[in-house]
Amino acid sequence: MKLSHNFSSALRTFAYFMASGTQNTLEGIDYLSLYGKEPSAFEQVFAIYANVLELDEDGNVLNAKYAEKRATDYLRQYCDPSFTVEPPYEDWEVELH
Repeated sequence: MKLSHNFSSALRTFAYFMASGTQNTLEGIDYLSLYGKEPSAFEQVFAIYANVLELDEDGNVLNAKYAEKRATDYLRQYCDPSFTVEPPYEDWEVELH
């Protein structure tokens, strides 16, 4: 089974905004300075994104913005320890497969 174009588009868009420093859910957070220095932080961001993302039976993404928010909240908390992720992550959201 191949991934749908809809899924590929959602992943590509998320990766672009993360890499370009323009991810709107991270406005005001200097996360670009972590690239190359804290790879596990970005590994966790993309793991959360993939774990939270939901697809319908045709492979269409149902919750891209929610998955982005859950994923980037991890990085926001990583960069700003005073930030609290709400609701707290469930174990399945942060699993590395």
